[in-house]
Amino acid sequence: MQIDKVIVTNVAALRGKYGARYAQVTAALAALKASDVARGLKSRLVALDSAADMKAAGGAPVASTTDERGAKAAIDAVYRKYRPDYLMILGATDVVPQIRLTNPMHGTDEDDGDPNVPSDLPYACDAPFARSPARFLGPTRVVGRLPDEKGATSPELLVRLIRVAAGHTCRDKSDYSGHFALSAKVWEKSTRLSAETLFGPGSAVLTSPPGGPAWSKAQLAPRVHFINCHGDTLSPKYFGEFPKKKFFDAHDSARLPGRVTEGSVIAAECCYGAELYNPAKADGARGISSTYLAEGAYGFFGSSNIAYGPSEGNGQADLICRFFLEGVLNGGSLGRAALEARQKYVAQYSHLDPSDLKTAVQFNLLGDPSVHAVKHVSHAFSKTAAIKSARKSGVISDGARAFRRERLSRTGHNLAHTVGAANPASLRPTPAVKQLLEAAARESGLTTTTWRSYRVRFPAGAARAASAPTRASRRERTIHVVQGRTGGEGLLRRPQLTAIIATLEHGRLVHIRRVHSR
Repeated sequence: MQIDKVIVTNVAALRGKYGARYAQVTAALAALKASDVARGLKSRLVALDSAADMKAAGGAPVASTTDERGAKAAIDAVYRKYRPDYLMILGATDVVPQIRLTNPMHGTDEDDGDPNVPSDLPYACDAPFARSPARFLGPTRVVGRLPDEKGATSPELLVRLIRVAAGHTCRDKSDYSGHFALSAKVWEKSTRLSAETLFGPGSAVLTSPPGGPAWSKAQLAPRVHFINCHGDTLSPKYFGEFPKKKFFDAHDSARLPGRVTEGSVIAAECCYGAELYNPAKADGARGISSTYLAEGAYGFFGSSNIAYGPSEGNGQADLICRFFLEGVLNGGSLGRAALEARQKYVAQYSHLDPSDLKTAVQFNLLGDPSVHAVKHVSHAFSKTAAIKSARKSGVISDGARAFRRERLSRTGHNLAHTVGAANPASLRPTPAVKQLLEAAARESGLTTTTWRSYRVRFPAGAARAASAPTRASRRERTIHVVQGRTGGEGLLRRPQLTAIIATLEHGRLVHIRRVHSR
C-alpha cells in the first residue's frame, strides 16, 4: 500500500516526557491521520525506537535520543521502505536529534562562536551520515519537524500543534495578500528589496527602531510574516539595531498570544530564529518560533544558530527565506516550499563559500510539511465539465505530485553531483589580497580578527557538466576570509560578527563580499 506521509518519532522519549498523558498525543495523531485521509493522504507513524517498526522498515532502532548517526540511518531506512511524499519528524531535539554539522565559519572562539550547526537537512538527503555540510547540498526529500518543547513535561503544546495541522484550511491566495515585514533599521534597504520582490513595489516595511516590540493585533494580522532582525541564543526576543551598534527589542514572544492569525506562515532571517530550546533556560520564556506555532501558525522557517546576510542587497539568509515564502505563496506544501528553497539557494552558485555553506544547512522547517496554506491556481481547462467527469470516473489518475517529486529528486541529485564547496586548507592569500582584506577589515570596524583559508572542491560528477576552461579554473579556486567582531552594546549576549570573503582563481582576485551576522 502506498504511504503518502510518514511521521517519525521516538515513542519512548515522548512517553518519558509525558507519562500517562502521552495518550493525548496518540489521540491527536489519530485525528491527524483521519484528516490526512480526508484530503487523500495515507499516513503512517513509525517509532524509530521500536524494534518491530524498524524491522518492518528494514532498519535498526535508534539507541537513544542523542544517537544522531542512528537517527539518520533509521530515517533513511524508513524513507527507502515507504518512499513517502512527506516525512514529518514529531518532537523537539530531545526526541529526535538534529544532526550537528561542522560549522564552516568557525575557527576559534573569537569568530563565529557556533561549534556546529544543528540541522534537519541531512534527513532530507539520500547521502549517508556525515558531519560535513558539503555532503548535503542535494536534498531530495520533503521534510519538516512538528516540535514540542525541549524539557517539556506537559504535552499541551505538541497536542495543540498536531490539532492545528489536522484542522488546517487551504485558503485562496488573496487571504495571504497582506504581510508583516519587520527589519532592523540598519538592514532596511536589504529588507525592502526582499519585501518588494515578494509582495510588490512599495511594500511596507516596519523597522526597529522606532517600532516594536508592542505590535498591534492589526499589524500582526497578515498571514505572511518576513522578519530580518537580530536574534540571540536562548532568547524569546528578536532585536532591532540603529547605526553605532545600539540594539532594541523588536519582537517578543510574550506579546504574540492573541495577536497571531490562524494559518500564518513565517520566515525569519534572525540568528537562532528557530532555535529549539528548553524555556527553563530562558526564565520560562517560550521561543518566538514555538509561540507562533502555538498561536495557530502553520509553519515557521528559520535558523538554528548564527545566520548571515549583507546590509544592502540580498544574499544568504535573505534569499533562502524569500525562496521559502515564494514557494508557499505559489501553492506548494510547506515541505515542498522548504525543499525548493534549499535547492534554489544552492543552485545560485557554482560553489558555496563558507557563509553560503552554513546558510544552506542551518534553516529548518517547523510545521507539518504536508500542509498547504495557499491553494494552487489551476488552469481553466482542469475546471471544465469533461475533465471533472473524467476525474470522477477514474479515467484520469492524478500523478502531478509524483511528477513534482520526480523533478525535485532529479534537481537534488544534480546539485549533489555538480556544486562545489569550500574546504578548510592551509593556504595564504597573495600579499595584495591580504593587504586589501586588512584595509577592508579596518574600514568595517572589525576587532579581534581571525583568518581562515579554503580550497574549493567539486564532486567528481562536476567535471562532466563543465567545459575544459571551467574545469581548469576550478583546480585553483581558493577562498580567504577575515572575520571579526564589530562591537556593540546592550541586549545581545553573543558578539556581532562581520566577515569579508575573497575568492581567487590562480591567485587572481575574482570576487569579494562582506556579510554580517543576523
